Amino acid sequence: MEVGIVGLPNVGKSTLFNALTKAGAVAANYPFATIEPNVGAVAIPDPRLEVIRRHIASQKIVPATLRVVDIAGIVKGASEGAGLGNQFLSHIREVDAILHVVRCFQKAPGGEEITHVDGSVDPIRDADTIDMELILADMQTVESALPKAERAARSREPEALARLAVLQKMGPVLNAGKPARGVLGEIQDPEQRKALRGLGLITAKKVLYVMNVGDDDPLGEGPLCRVVRERAASEGAEVVPVCARLEEELGALDDADRDLMLKDMGLDEPALGKLARAAYRLLGLQSFYTAGPKEIRAWTIPIGAKAPQAAGVIHTDFERGFIRAEIYSVGDLERFGSEKAIRDAGKLRVEGKEYVMQDADVCHFLFNL
Repeated sequence: MEVGIVGLPNVGKSTLFNALTKAGAVAANYPFATIEPNVGAVAIPDPRLEVIRRHIASQKIVPATLRVVDIAGIVKGASEGAGLGNQFLSHIREVDAILHVVRCFQKAPGGEEITHVDGSVDPIRDADTIDMELILADMQTVESALPKAERAARSREPEALARLAVLQKMGPVLNAGKPARGVLGEIQDPEQRKALRGLGLITAKKVLYVMNVGDDDPLGEGPLCRVVRERAASEGAEVVPVCARLEEELGALDDADRDLMLKDMGLDEPALGKLARAAYRLLGLQSFYTAGPKEIRAWTIPIGAKAPQAAGVIHTDFERGFIRAEIYSVGDLERFGSEKAIRDAGKLRVEGKEYVMQDADVCHFLFNL
């Protein structure tokens, strides 16, 4: 699973990507500084890993990770090829969700002037520009697919009928200037949902708004941020304020200096931690843990996954030969202090193939090859 960082040129996408992945290199300050998408892995900050290590001695901790793609800036006319737009839009189609970065600062930290592609800072106008280009791209997808779908539907095969029904439903929505995700709840038929996924509509993807703020407004409470929060609330979307340049600086500090700087800014943790966890939720993911003397590791599964599927994330053989799982929660470990105490208290659960995994489960899988 991966998320794509999307936005106009010079809103801070590459700075955010560098901070998230600690890539180090800062893109030049001009449009299309990013041509090919950069891909990186972002560790998901998870305090529960340290909780486990307090009670189970281990050589190392391995957090869950999320793939992040830095996609080049989109400009007005991208759907018609402006700014290599078609190439960039194809990169967006390949990600599972979108981090939509909007600029919510006038000057960068330190007072640096950063040119805005439209000459002024207006996050709602910027968001509208991106949304419209993505909608126009999806309109082209639907319009080009519709004639073929109409011919295929003459066969009366369920798959062909489902594809045509989805295209006929999405066409009017997109033509009205609205994203496809606004009507996803109306598509409940399994065949139609499968057809929708096959279309690869960009505006059907979930969106998280990332407000790139100045160091004078790290919590995103200023007027530029308020209008973005209102927009996100109207769409049922989540929003996270991040000062991308500040986060880059924090990433270069040792723990003591970082904590001091955070305290001076009135922050309890780097904003990237909140952003990474929000992106994790956006994708419908959760973590379970394995713990032993060699490592304590967080594993990523979709919410609703069953125990054999979770075992298969560790190794496919574990899923094929799954017998049962011994499970307790991180909360149980905090309460009782050790796995032995959990077992002695009768709180170690033995679960079978139909068990639906819960966030923060700690597991031992038993399997037979």
